[in-house]
Amino acid sequence: MNPRWQTMLKEYAEALIVALILAFFIRSFVVQAFKIPSGSMLQTLQIGDHLLVTKFAYGVKIPFTNTMIIEREGPDHGDIIVFEFPEDPSKDFIKRVIGLPGDVIEVREKKVFRNGVELQESYIQHVDTSTSVPRRDNFGPVMVPENKYFVLGDNRDESYDSRFWGFVERNTIEGKALILYWSWASLTDIRWERIGQLVE
Repeated sequence: MNPRWQTMLKEYAEALIVALILAFFIRSFVVQAFKIPSGSMLQTLQIGDHLLVTKFAYGVKIPFTNTMIIEREGPDHGDIIVFEFPEDPSKDFIKRVIGLPGDVIEVREKKVFRNGVELQESYIQHVDTSTSVPRRDNFGPVMVPENKYFVLGDNRDESYDSRFWGFVERNTIEGKALILYWSWASLTDIRWERIGQLVE
């Protein structure tokens, strides 16, 4: 092979390897991209929103494991987190943190109470006027165990969350939702006004 071609191939290979290592490092320890596939977080998050999640918000894990090597404080009430779905860890879920370890959570006729105090939640929506659906509309009270979190979707009537499958383990949390970097309903319906919004 021509020495010039060998040199070019070597340079391209080195550049590709460096790029892959950087991508792996960023995805493992800094940020990761997620797409919203369902309406469980409406209206906060729309179907078709693409967001970045900070991987180091609550600590640093060994890649491809749930073993923490650096642990930080959190999550906190109101944080929107991405985590491994307890019923199928191969799937990622996104919900809002309602209960921290030690909190007592109760739902009475759709109203959420934490430690006996009703939460004022401007971000939620209800699409069903009924208040008699078991677990969805009336739930608990339950105390959140140590190292676990109680999470709910903002679209309360159409969210499969802690009311149905229990708590989120601390070490299965992938990170905290940070910012929308893309949003579209279809190829011809790009939500320009949402791009760049912080997730709150």
